Amino acid sequence: MSKFKKIIICIIALVLIIPLGVYGYVQYKLKDVTTGDTSYISKIEEVDGITNILLLGTDGRPEESAFRTDSMIILTIDNNNKDIKLTSLARDTYVEIPGKGKGKLNTAYFWGKEDLLFETIENEFGIGIDKYAIVDFTSLMDIIYALDGVELNVKESELEQLNKYIPECYKFCKNANKGELQLVEKAGKQTLNGYQALSYSRIRKGDSAINRDERQRKVINAIIKKYKDTSITKYPALIDAVVPYVTTNLNSNEILQLAYTGHNIISGKSLKKAIKEAEFPIIDDVHSKGGMYGKNFYGNTEWVWIYDENSTSVLRDFIYKDIPMNENEYLNDNSQISLKY
Repeated sequence: MSKFKKIIICIIALVLIIPLGVYGYVQYKLKDVTTGDTSYISKIEEVDGITNILLLGTDGRPEESAFRTDSMIILTIDNNNKDIKLTSLARDTYVEIPGKGKGKLNTAYFWGKEDLLFETIENEFGIGIDKYAIVDFTSLMDIIYALDGVELNVKESELEQLNKYIPECYKFCKNANKGELQLVEKAGKQTLNGYQALSYSRIRKGDSAINRDERQRKVINAIIKKYKDTSITKYPALIDAVVPYVTTNLNSNEILQLAYTGHNIISGKSLKKAIKEAEFPIIDDVHSKGGMYGKNFYGNTEWVWIYDENSTSVLRDFIYKDIPMNENEYLNDNSQISLKY
């Protein structure tokens, strides 16, 4: 377990795909959710119809009390425009962490858990967040088994690394339906089982952490797509797979309300239109640059993404105004670029 990264993809099954038909069962199972605590109150003025939840995956080991966030995705439920947004925040983004100085975004959680990470995100990007969810990656595998697998398009360039991680994921997988270990034999669109999909989510070598963020969002979309075609008789198994592994400061009423809103959004249009994706910083070698910049709080220089501090307006417009990041007018004029480091 110590070698695995905890991924938060499966929280989608809790806050988006709980159907009203099993309302009573959900109420019963929510007692098993681990209640997280935070004293942080967002300083960003709320926007009616917009709910931002920070989905976190950590690199922590069981014996550790402090660790970094390996994955950070802002899940936005936009009831104004009737869509759902998944915005990855690059873990290596170079930021100012209140009280600690400069460093990578993923270390804010190490120093001050959710409160300090919320404050850092608000100060740097102007996005208001005070709700979060952390889910153990074991739940991801169980959800996918409950769905009889998910369909993903595996690239030829991903195949070697995918199969490299499969034995580890298979060893940790405790699902009774995992069967004999199976590698993925060819590239292309295909159905992956629980430990294969987890392996796909872990790939980093061969391309970059930015591509890994994209793969994680692809798995989220694959889960939601498969859910839409799943019989209601399988809903209890999906809920059973998620709830024991969740830590969140959302209460049961908030979860059910989000589930109701999210379910209506994905039921009313195609997934391609209902779910929008983005990544920040804007990775284009203009509004961000990767390299050895500055120093962290230990005085060490490390590889980071420095970003155009004015491009945060593009991120805010995407989340709050539903303007696609690649269509934002700010990107047409490079005269205001100010790389922050």
